[in-house]
Amino acid sequence: MNKTVCALLATLLLAPALSNLPAATAAEPARRNIVSPEVRADRTVTFRLLAPKVAQVVLNAEFGRQPMTKDDSGLWSVTVGPLDPDIYAYTFSVDGVTTVDPLNGLVKTGRSTQNLVEVPAASPAFYAPRNVPHGAVTVQWYHSKSLGKLRRMHVYTPPGYDQTRSTEFPVLYLLHGSGDDDSGWTWIGRANFIADNLIAEHKSKPMIIVMPAGHALPPPAPGEGKEHYGRNTVAFQDDLLKDITPFVELHYRVASGRERCALTGLSMGGGQSLAIGLTHLDRFAWIGAFSSGGGSLGGDPDKLLADAKEMNSKLRLLWIACGKQDFLYKINQEFDALLTSRQITHEFHATEGTHTWRLWRPHLRDFLQRLF
Repeated sequence: MNKTVCALLATLLLAPALSNLPAATAAEPARRNIVSPEVRADRTVTFRLLAPKVAQVVLNAEFGRQPMTKDDSGLWSVTVGPLDPDIYAYTFSVDGVTTVDPLNGLVKTGRSTQNLVEVPAASPAFYAPRNVPHGAVTVQWYHSKSLGKLRRMHVYTPPGYDQTRSTEFPVLYLLHGSGDDDSGWTWIGRANFIADNLIAEHKSKPMIIVMPAGHALPPPAPGEGKEHYGRNTVAFQDDLLKDITPFVELHYRVASGRERCALTGLSMGGGQSLAIGLTHLDRFAWIGAFSSGGGSLGGDPDKLLADAKEMNSKLRLLWIACGKQDFLYKINQEFDALLTSRQITHEFHATEGTHTWRLWRPHLRDFLQRLF
């Protein structure tokens, strides 16, 4: 989504809450030069919103909730930081209505819409675009017979893919979380730049990365919760195994065999990776899960994990990571203990942090270096 479309979307979302705002006049030139967010060299960030007729504006961000103050012209603002270098999501709450920043065209879409702001590091971060060969990201449409509708996925092909017509590449199926869509891993996760940089440093194998849409069903009704995600995983499994993987194998130069196929994801996508991957080891030899629901395997976990020798012979890698402050950390600890008790070979990485992209980007970086 380009900045013009994002800005239009933001304006439309704001319209109900701010419809009573006066139009700018020639006597108000400063209002047309408002910057939000303003990122300074000292890593402090100022957020601004012109809304003279509203009573309260609050900044809701990954780094916390901050009330904003209004000056005599009706300009609301707040300065935060210094912040650690990273990419942060945020929204405004305007008289209780959540909306995006109309001055910031960088918007993450999905089942939750948020603005993004990047606080750069002194040297380029591992997820930053660098002066290295770059792969390509294609928005790929396909017809899902199992779901009976047109669907979309994002596909990353590594640098040199189009110049090496005979080379086949291993493939990673990379799944998003419940608040995102298939654009999440490139738009905010920067998966393509992470892969570019690792390949340039010879720390990762060149690979195709397929990022499908994990929401196979409409949003859950109030109170459905866990039951909905179980049904969604079953529906998505059919789409992934019967439609997505055959389409990718037909239209891209994918190396054959389970040894060249990996599956991982974050949060909801992590749970899907475990549920689908561990029950289809004939398809996937490399499985990961970041901040997932842990043992949400469906069916009978005891039966699934009963034959450790068989599972260990097929798994090349079972890699699990979660932040220690994540609300899902205990579930991941319990799943780690269950795998250990069943003598299933795996890795469990507990890192500092909560349920945010600040952890998932590093988790992907570390996982990519272990593959193939």
